[in-house]
Amino acid sequence: MFMDMNGEERINAPIEAVWRALNDPQVLRACIPGCESLDKTSDTQMTARVVLRIGPIKAGFDGMVELSELNPPNSYVISGEGKGGIAGFAKGQANVSLTEEEPEVTLLTYVVSAEVGGKIAQLGSRLIDSTARKLAAQFFSNFGEHLTKTIQEPHLASA
Repeated sequence: MFMDMNGEERINAPIEAVWRALNDPQVLRACIPGCESLDKTSDTQMTARVVLRIGPIKAGFDGMVELSELNPPNSYVISGEGKGGIAGFAKGQANVSLTEEEPEVTLLTYVVSAEVGGKIAQLGSRLIDSTARKLAAQFFSNFGEHLTKTIQEPHLASA
């Protein structure tokens, strides 16, 4: 089952700060819904564990995340694949672009394509699609809020 979605988030932070945060495993771990671990294995790769509830199924996914097509501080592609055992698998990628709207305001836009298979795909396309859209929106919203708080209260950057 395939899905496509897109959106944008206006972030009250300079483009360089947004770029740094998008490449910081601690920030990503704090913003990804259900993320239990995210560890950098190289400059462009990370391992991750995410636990999600999709309808009646709660599944843990172990997988890899890779950053590619890096164009600092303007854009990159983040892709990942996770295996959830009997629940199935999920994989996808997001093309993320940053545009400086004002010196302290960045517009983050994203285009996501994803695929799920196995038991979770049997839940039905409407449930999967709405859950995926909710999770993507929640991540980018969390990210924007985290960055805004960090800029306004720098002592939270290490939290």
